[in-house]
Amino acid sequence: MGNCLSCCEADSHQGSTLTPGTQPLQQVQRSRGLVQYPATEFKELKRPVSTENQNQSRVLAPPTEKKMFPQYTKIPPLKKQGNGETKRLSFVSKDISEAKILQLYEQYKDPVEELILAEGIEHFCQDLEVKPEEFIVLLIAWNFKAETMCKFTKDEFVNGCKNLKVDSIKSIRSKFPELEAEMQNKQSFKHLYKWTYKFCLDNDSGQRTLPVDVAISLWKLVFTGSEPTLLEDWLEFLEKHPTIKGIPKDTWDMFLNFVEQVGDDLSTYDDTEAWPSLLDDFVEHENDKKNQNVKTD
Repeated sequence: MGNCLSCCEADSHQGSTLTPGTQPLQQVQRSRGLVQYPATEFKELKRPVSTENQNQSRVLAPPTEKKMFPQYTKIPPLKKQGNGETKRLSFVSKDISEAKILQLYEQYKDPVEELILAEGIEHFCQDLEVKPEEFIVLLIAWNFKAETMCKFTKDEFVNGCKNLKVDSIKSIRSKFPELEAEMQNKQSFKHLYKWTYKFCLDNDSGQRTLPVDVAISLWKLVFTGSEPTLLEDWLEFLEKHPTIKGIPKDTWDMFLNFVEQVGDDLSTYDDTEAWPSLLDDFVEHENDKKNQNVKTD
């Protein structure tokens, strides 16, 4: 520890053998485990192998410049387990902003009431580049869990945007394909269908039955893209019978079961089942139409 540099140089010749062309080590500095090597190039230094330390048989020269870690061609994806399935997670997840949602709500809110009313909804649809009577608007209202047609409460709008994970007109539009694709699921469509009846009642006036003209418009709307074969005949039957003033909820609900269970030609209709009387009348009307076209000898 107390030897000067010249003594260290002398000792170094006795304890190690330098290969030709090398120079003695001039200075080794250690700080926090780091070693600073001289700029001169070293060749391999050989020391006698002791029986006490056979694993360190030789000291290697400082490594040449290399990359410390291998370069990955692709970053491994993050994964998690869920219901027995492995799913890939995106490294970047989009966080929605409640402040942006509230700002969007204020943009369409009525200047007096704390609601988005008909005028605001029309403006909202214009920005979405859709018409208020289009099917996609019904899907948006359903996803917002709206209770009344032509009206969004603040909670319905804000919570609806959160559930859809949207906070702008652009992000809402990007959800259109997903909302429409969900209607391919029978259970989802059934929920939408039953919700539509209550949604379109005028709750302010205590309405409990849909007027026929409103129901006809709704049947055309809700079956957009998946119109049952019997729908046209059914709507024609309603339009030709002015005595039918309204459509009760049980008739609305059972019509979906009717078009799913009864054949296109009504051949599998069973009048002993508990169908609403209006559907019984419709089947009788359709059978009369067919019989009138039958020629007898």
